[in-house]
Amino acid sequence: MKVLIACGGTGGHINPGLAIADMIKAKYPDTEFLFAGTPKGMESKLVPRAGYRLETIKVAGFQRKISLENIGRNAKAVAYLATSGRRAKEIIKNFGPDIAIGTGGYAAGPVIRKAAKMGIPTAIHEQNAYPGVTNKLLSKEVDYVMLTVIEALDYMDKSKFEYSVTGLPVRSNINRMSRAEARAKLGFDDSFTILSFGGSLGAGCINETMTEAIKWHVKKGLKINHIHGYGGMGKDTFPQAMKAAGIPLKSDRLRITEYINDMDVCLAAADVVVCRSGASTLAELEAAGKASILIPSPIVAGNHQYHNAMVLGKAGAAVVIEQKDASSERVISELEKLYGDPERVAVMSDSAAKLCVTDTNDRIMAVIDKLIEKSKK
Repeated sequence: MKVLIACGGTGGHINPGLAIADMIKAKYPDTEFLFAGTPKGMESKLVPRAGYRLETIKVAGFQRKISLENIGRNAKAVAYLATSGRRAKEIIKNFGPDIAIGTGGYAAGPVIRKAAKMGIPTAIHEQNAYPGVTNKLLSKEVDYVMLTVIEALDYMDKSKFEYSVTGLPVRSNINRMSRAEARAKLGFDDSFTILSFGGSLGAGCINETMTEAIKWHVKKGLKINHIHGYGGMGKDTFPQAMKAAGIPLKSDRLRITEYINDMDVCLAAADVVVCRSGASTLAELEAAGKASILIPSPIVAGNHQYHNAMVLGKAGAAVVIEQKDASSERVISELEKLYGDPERVAVMSDSAAKLCVTDTNDRIMAVIDKLIEKSKK
């Protein structure tokens, strides 16, 4: 069997594609895979690193805001559009896939569209509560649509496709360790524990508020353990801010680092998580059953992080604070309330766990098997 997977742009699109490939390989070990993506996106590194072959296609999105720079970008996007259909057909004909799956990003558009037109059974996976433009368009042409959350249907024409709420694949080591084990591994006692991060690059807003939050609980001598990942964006400023405040980056209550490489341990140890609301992050919060304070990034397509966050917010699993309202005072106030109310934290944690789709892999493979059966007809 040959499987074509098209994805690109961000880890949020690429990692689900890799996870789906791994699932298929586990059940059908003789499967041959090909990924299609852009030559300069994250997929150009992540896909080969995972051991899969990548063919590239030049695709770019159109910029709506008018500026000289964006006029140039849009001219490039038009040029790519003129050749993308031909390149997509070339990739498909050379590989000869039995089925094709798209997990979002610009590269998925022409490849999955062409595969569908060539009669190849196709499916897409949408990670966010507010679907991306590519998947909105593809949903009208593919055989099956897999959704992380049912709320995405509010923005799609469900009469055009067969859908399944599958959830989102998460790292297999999430939720494998008890809170006590994780805290012991980190060298913490059993006090209230905060985990905060803004992704690998970091987030200025979260770094700023956590600078003040750490000062707040350290200066007050509160029994709070705190893990913070400041990311590449804060590698110069965050350690300097801690030094100026006389606070060490590591102590029996603090672990402050640029990157968090043991997220499974840190999530297990935490009572409350302060972070952005990308789809993968939220799926891990649900899998780990963690209360959270979510500060959605306002600079993502379709403001989809806000829509993602509100799924947890409406379920009582998270406090959602838009970035324009995320002052240090506001965030510290919410942390202080949670610190003083362990029963509320427990309820929020339970609410997060209830949102978790625990059989995601089985649901995704059920769709894949439908595609495989269709390919044999």
